[in-house]
Amino acid sequence: MRTESSTGGFGNVVRALSIRNYRIYTIGNATSLIGVWLQRVTVGWLAWQLTHSGTWLGVVAFADLAPVVFLSPIAGALADRRDRIWVIRMTQGVSIGQALLLALLTYTGVITIWPLFLLTLVLGAANAVAQPARLALIPSLVDRECVPSAVAINSIVFNNARFVGPAVAGVAIAHGSVTLSFALNALAYIAFSLCLTRLDLPTEGNAGRGGRHRMLSETLEGYLYAMRHPGIGPMLGMFALSSVICRGFIEMLPGFADSVFHRGPQGLAWMVATAGLGAMVGGTWMVWRSGIEGLTDLLVLHMLLLSLALLAFTATTEFWIALPCLFVAGAGLVVTGVSAQTLVQSSVDPRMRGRIMGLYGMIFRGGPALNSLLIGLLSSQLGLRLPLAGGAALAVLLWAWGRWHRSALAAALETVPQGAPAD
Repeated sequence: MRTESSTGGFGNVVRALSIRNYRIYTIGNATSLIGVWLQRVTVGWLAWQLTHSGTWLGVVAFADLAPVVFLSPIAGALADRRDRIWVIRMTQGVSIGQALLLALLTYTGVITIWPLFLLTLVLGAANAVAQPARLALIPSLVDRECVPSAVAINSIVFNNARFVGPAVAGVAIAHGSVTLSFALNALAYIAFSLCLTRLDLPTEGNAGRGGRHRMLSETLEGYLYAMRHPGIGPMLGMFALSSVICRGFIEMLPGFADSVFHRGPQGLAWMVATAGLGAMVGGTWMVWRSGIEGLTDLLVLHMLLLSLALLAFTATTEFWIALPCLFVAGAGLVVTGVSAQTLVQSSVDPRMRGRIMGLYGMIFRGGPALNSLLIGLLSSQLGLRLPLAGGAALAVLLWAWGRWHRSALAAALETVPQGAPAD
């Protein structure tokens, strides 16, 4: 049986952040993620303004998120082979260059939808390579008992950025320009890169282990491990299906803000920030918990809440009714995401962590990308609301499956055999 930390509530936060490396990483990561959300909202708004097309909105969102599907298999193996800090720093350099180029193109007024699409694709590729290393690095920054709290704090940081970034973007777009948003994002990336230089860690990765195997063979080994695991495989499968059918709604909010609620960039900022605020509340609650017991039941319940909130969101044309729905949906997103990641991080063989986190990252980013693309394509015939409502209805069926199998999943994921390898 896994040993749970007796520390709960605010003590979880204090204990994790008292660790120097994790504290420095979290400060830099928080700054970087504010820039990420600032740019994501700005790119969505710019794509809508350039085309007024739901299809293009979905395509640009797909460009940001889809590269993870193709690159995560290699990126996961890379995170197990190479120094993870080095991987993150290299991808940050690419991200800085991309943001500065977008700032230049918008400042000179020569931006069109195709350069925006291609540069978004470049950033998506950089994020796809970095994500397994970022996820796999967390257990190396804290001790084993702090892993659930560290994952939850990371989620709060991510969703705090989802709240702050869109708010900054709304102000920058309405009173400044999209150029200012892209420039601020570049500064945020630079700040994270500087924080990475302050970390004091031994070389990460397993460059000297399994060197005779090819990278793709190692990736296949990781995927087979996940498929054969009685908990990780079903959990990732359920998370993948929910991502494909309903978790891409955030990327479609520019269209909802303009064509459904007629609120412009300020309305978009309100909508994304409200979903982020709900996610912050959900993440804070997850940090307040101690241990992993009961996470499976929590994940299944919040899958239902997410589905019902999205159904309610698509059923209204009243902006001030839609916002509470987005708040609940944001909380559901983060509780299900933190629960799934914590259960997988706590159950995976440390030697497979980079590859399994690469698979998780592929689902986390690739699933919403496919969902937003499908909604965008269907919107030309059905509008934005009906495709999202259909996905939310399918998610209710997925919840029913999860509820039926929750005991078996909990048995496989919330305990580990005695003598499991330590990190």
